[in-house]
Amino acid sequence: MSEQFSNLDEFRDTGHKLVEWIADYLERIEKERVFPQVEPGHLETLFDEPLPQTPASLEQITADLNQKLIPHCCQVNHPGYFGLITPTPLPAGILADLLCSALNQNVGTYAVGPSAVALERRTVRWLADLVGYGQTAGGHLTSGGTMVNFEGLKLARDWSTENRAQHEGIERKMAAYVSEERHVSLDKAADAIGIGRKNLRILPTDEEFRMRLDKLEERIKVDRQNGIQPFCLIGLAGTTNTGAVDDLKALRRIADREKLWLHLDAAYGGGMLLSRKWPGLLKGIELADSVTIDPHKWFFAPLDAGAILVKDRSQLSESHGMMPSYLRDESDTHNSRFHYYANSFEQSRRFRSLKVWMSFKRYGAEQIGEWIDNNVEQAKLLHRLCEKHPVFRSAAEPQLSGVCVGYQPKDLDESKLSRLHVEAARRVVEKGNFWISTTMLKGKMWFRINIVNFRTRKEHMEELLLQLEEECKKAAKELPKES
Repeated sequence: MSEQFSNLDEFRDTGHKLVEWIADYLERIEKERVFPQVEPGHLETLFDEPLPQTPASLEQITADLNQKLIPHCCQVNHPGYFGLITPTPLPAGILADLLCSALNQNVGTYAVGPSAVALERRTVRWLADLVGYGQTAGGHLTSGGTMVNFEGLKLARDWSTENRAQHEGIERKMAAYVSEERHVSLDKAADAIGIGRKNLRILPTDEEFRMRLDKLEERIKVDRQNGIQPFCLIGLAGTTNTGAVDDLKALRRIADREKLWLHLDAAYGGGMLLSRKWPGLLKGIELADSVTIDPHKWFFAPLDAGAILVKDRSQLSESHGMMPSYLRDESDTHNSRFHYYANSFEQSRRFRSLKVWMSFKRYGAEQIGEWIDNNVEQAKLLHRLCEKHPVFRSAAEPQLSGVCVGYQPKDLDESKLSRLHVEAARRVVEKGNFWISTTMLKGKMWFRINIVNFRTRKEHMEELLLQLEEECKKAAKELPKES
């Protein structure tokens, strides 16, 4: 055996140093810039090298990473990271990913990952219990909401065609329905399952950014009159922009009447299932045929970890149940050996459930729920601060931890306000204490702040608003004057 494979002393020494470095990094994280001051071209230059032909020591490689990679990361562990819904990962989950890679279990089949399969099945059961599903439920973990929403729409397509579409293709035009506040993954899913993006019906929202049910019913009626088959109703249980939650019970009633599969996207909002202060916010989620939840969002799991949950697990094998000869289970215990590849879209599957399982075991649902409630309270505080402010406004009172705020002086038109918001957000990020983004809501530009961070404190909301006000005033002065 060559030295680089047998030298476990080097592995042990470097591993200890790496864990020590990570712990030190997490302790000092608030002193770091959230986003690096670096040009993309410089990063390309740092990694511009040919394929290595000879080995280097782990010490050399980690020194390289300390110089080239780590200083130029976006520091999502920082308490001022409020951008995309990428959480601060829990330490137990970080360690779980290390163990996951060391064991390298393929959770696609019992034959090469027996205990990992059992652990994932238990983790799925925990998530199903949170949703409120009964014992017929099932599911699995995958890469994230994009893949889960694809699987949810595929399940809906196959169910509505009595499984003909997966074999013969789509025989007639089909339509699915979702609000304008949807995640883009649903557009990709409509493309991938073959109905086409134009047949994902995008419906307007009310003043609280929830799907308008009157427009939904109108569109279903028009589609049926035009010979188009409605097959799936998609509810949003926590939108990306504002955290809005559709009327889930009403969607179930419409789905039953129209014979539609009900899929709920709770990729972000699913964290509220752990809330102690607002336990009923997602009431009705248990009525869905399938649900998207991303533990790598508001359960504070490291990327990647998404989960699809279904009320009737037999739908998974109906939609995905292929068993090639090289994977056929001929063992005496085949009836009790579970195979995820026959119940999910993926074949080889990473052991993603380990970090979710370890985090629940280490911190418990109550502590994770407390962190989630803290994030909601922080968003509500920022909303109140804006509503009391002479110039700032909040788009809607947050139900979750997302809040959109806007700078709205009376002397600027929408075109100038849009430019101002983009420039002010850039300036805030450049300062280094916060990472925020902008978004459009009903034709207006807003700052988008999304808090999925157990290190964030209420004073960060006050500091952020002060910085926003300062940078908005500076940006306003630099807007071009009317000619």
